[in-house]
Amino acid sequence: MLTGGCLCGEVRYEADGAPFHKTVCHCSMCRRASGAPIVAWFSVPREELRWVQGAPKRYRSSTQATRSFCARCGTALTYEADAYPDEIDITTCSLDDPELVPPTDHTRTSSRLRWVKLADGLPQHAEARPEN
Repeated sequence: MLTGGCLCGEVRYEADGAPFHKTVCHCSMCRRASGAPIVAWFSVPREELRWVQGAPKRYRSSTQATRSFCARCGTALTYEADAYPDEIDITTCSLDDPELVPPTDHTRTSSRLRWVKLADGLPQHAEARPEN
């Protein structure tokens, strides 16, 4: 089981099952939502995520997705794409131990900031990863 939460501790979660779609996103919306040059995410089936303390504030960040964050400290927590109603993305670094879910690729690299240099050898996708 994976556990995590926000910076101030007001919101806590647990996620069962094996994480998938472990990525580092370079899109401008993730940058704006986090205030960081890139954001690491992983997905779990929506029914596998439980809020065990507090509840995040939800924000409709585009016509296709909703994000959640702690209303007290602002920690970005989840991303829910309308196109994938059975899964939810969780910010990797909101985990208690982010080392448990290392990324396996980079997505939306067409939006990568020029001063971000990728040298980890992971696959890079200009937009979303190809569907399997």
